[in-house]
Amino acid sequence: MIAPATAGPLTGHRLSVRNLGPNWYAAVMGTAIVATAGAAQRFQVPGLLLHAVWALSLLMLATILAGRAVHWTRHRDQARLHLLDPGVAPFYGCLSMALLAVGAATSAVGVDLLGEHAAVVLDAVLWIAGTVIGVVAAAAVPYLMVARHRIETGSASPVWLLPVVAPMVSAATGPAFVPHLPEGQWRLAMIMGCYAFFGISLFATLIILPVVFSRLLHGGPLPLTLTPTLFLVLGPLGQSTTALNNIAAAAPLGSPEYAGAAQAFAFLYGAPVMGFALLWFAFAAALVVGAVRDGMTFAMTWWGFTFPVGTCVTGAAGLARHTGLDALFWLSAALYAFLVAAWLIALVRTVRGVASGALLPYS
Repeated sequence: MIAPATAGPLTGHRLSVRNLGPNWYAAVMGTAIVATAGAAQRFQVPGLLLHAVWALSLLMLATILAGRAVHWTRHRDQARLHLLDPGVAPFYGCLSMALLAVGAATSAVGVDLLGEHAAVVLDAVLWIAGTVIGVVAAAAVPYLMVARHRIETGSASPVWLLPVVAPMVSAATGPAFVPHLPEGQWRLAMIMGCYAFFGISLFATLIILPVVFSRLLHGGPLPLTLTPTLFLVLGPLGQSTTALNNIAAAAPLGSPEYAGAAQAFAFLYGAPVMGFALLWFAFAAALVVGAVRDGMTFAMTWWGFTFPVGTCVTGAAGLARHTGLDALFWLSAALYAFLVAAWLIALVRTVRGVASGALLPYS
């Protein structure tokens, strides 16, 4: 395998997928959420741009799925090492979230190009696959961390949240199917299932987050490369707020007798959680600024600035729709501006890294 960064593009060598880990799905998530969050804005984002971003996320998903399939086929030794590495295994939750994120973007944006029936079918396939994989990851990765991994003291990081956040994405995207399901038991089952996914993720997050914060208090800032992962904490915060607001919107069709309670729960939970999300945003941003001053350079962890912030965009937008509070609309718009800027930077730097061989070597 040839390692020089410039050799591959100039001599016709092919990219090697040996080091293509599950963390690459974060780029799919971060791209898809730009389309979904854009569709949630009160101001009109140009449809052509949203369509292009959605199409790009779909292409990225197909490409990385193919690359990962080759990785497992030709480099099974490396794939097993990834599963046994406590720093890499949590990223298997990203596969689930990538499928779910692209599915949600398909229903939100892709429907204009595919038509309602095709968009719903594609979203349903991706949602079912993503949900099954997400539940498995939420159970299997923590099991591996307890039974097989050797966790060093003080090594906790926000990356540990990735597998347990995946069911929350299912909870946030599942309510979109309620109008397309038969009335009665099917709709009620979807509403109840989404609440169950919400609970799985919420309580697992409540277990992990104090451990992560304790590591920061006693161990100081994370290593420079991992500093952007501090933004991953925003994921369960914004996604849970999005989930409850989406469930509340679907409740009149799925469980009308509890629709009022669902609306109240979405508000009473979402408002304080979004407040904490803003506090964490400021805290994480301050540590990132310090890391930049200390010489932090680009890594794939920079995609952590995208999807988690996107969930806060959709969370604020959901609260805004249910309360009519203009300040929440403006908050969603401001966070969306940050999301787009972060996405463009991460995308450009990733393309450059792939082209040069810095991120994936050539063979």
